[in-house]
Amino acid sequence: MNCTQNKKLMQITSETMVIGVDIGSEIHYARAFDFRGFEFSNKAFRFENNREGFNAFDNWATELMKKNNKTKAFVGMEPTGHYWYGFGCHLQNMRVEFGMVNPYHVKRSKELDDNTPSKHDRKDPKTIAMLVKDGRYLIPYMPEGVYREIRNLMELRRQNVVQLISIQNRVKRWLAIYFPEFNTVFKKWNGKAALLTLKYFPTPQAVIEMGEEKIVAIWKQTIKRAIGNKHARKLIKAAEESIGLKHGLESAVLEISTLLDEYEIYARKLQVIMQKVEEQVNKVPNANKLLGIKGIGIVAIAGFLGAVGDIGRFDAPEQIVKLMGLNLRENSSGKHKGKTTITRRGRSDGRYAIFQAVLPLVARNAEFRQLHLYYINRENRPLKKMQSIVALCGKLIRVFYAILKTGSNYNGEKMMKDIKRVA
Repeated sequence: MNCTQNKKLMQITSETMVIGVDIGSEIHYARAFDFRGFEFSNKAFRFENNREGFNAFDNWATELMKKNNKTKAFVGMEPTGHYWYGFGCHLQNMRVEFGMVNPYHVKRSKELDDNTPSKHDRKDPKTIAMLVKDGRYLIPYMPEGVYREIRNLMELRRQNVVQLISIQNRVKRWLAIYFPEFNTVFKKWNGKAALLTLKYFPTPQAVIEMGEEKIVAIWKQTIKRAIGNKHARKLIKAAEESIGLKHGLESAVLEISTLLDEYEIYARKLQVIMQKVEEQVNKVPNANKLLGIKGIGIVAIAGFLGAVGDIGRFDAPEQIVKLMGLNLRENSSGKHKGKTTITRRGRSDGRYAIFQAVLPLVARNAEFRQLHLYYINRENRPLKKMQSIVALCGKLIRVFYAILKTGSNYNGEKMMKDIKRVA
């Protein structure tokens, strides 16, 4: 995982043919160069994003390598959404080394040749190849097996949660318009009694028409715990005093019925997804030991594993910190001393998972809370609360790394030894 600029340059030798590929949704373009930038092909090679196109690319690259006495090829490409996945998987299967160049670097570098910001299929592959030749690329990680399953499942979970949040917001909006007093009767709109109410008598007029006895009877058909006439009378009183809209109720009932159906569908999907997530996480060596950290749940573990993949590819936890974009950068120039902030360059999903995991740790885990209090109250350069949270994110990554790497159990006392106490 630790691939410095020098190591990247060492991969491009006099025996290497550097190929720059401009990725498109259906058509890709490639150009080939040596390690000095001398071009082997007279024009850009055009190939389609399918098996036939990939085979044509292989034949083209092989012929050029033979013609120019090159023993290996290194492919560079600019990540264009998800369109590069198929070609990247093909290169991986063919054991061809490849790297990804930053689209921002391509945009800034393309003017070096002709001093114009123009963009076209012949120009971009050369710009990409020149960046690769100079070692300005990243080695992509394409997870396999259980790690790919976890990453896909966590992305599916994220999409599902987004839909659930959208539905919840729309239900709250509906209640604010047609039955604002509903929240004074029920603590949560998605509780059992509240859902039954919204399903069978959602509007104030429907509540009044239903009456106390029928309301209680419908509740008791599904809810085992005691919920009776007192609660029903409170609901009826709220309905009688409601300031909600009295017009357009037929369409309003259809709207809330549709929202509830969607909510049930996505709630069931989320439950199935989380069952699959737990099954896959249990297949990762030592992952179950992370649950020994008080305040850590399966979502945090799966979010970390989905972003990081196989922990064995890292030599040190600092590499994961950098992968997450949690490493610090300084903003200074001359006499100006700017703020030090995190880079935010890396996997945003992993950074979000770690951040969301640390927040409950500060509240529930004694060791992490003590560390947080130490960071914000120490005499020498105390941290602000958010700075402390970022520091604890790095600490949690190091704890995860140690447990997954060594198989040891969580030891809070050992972790607390890192505190540098002021004498």
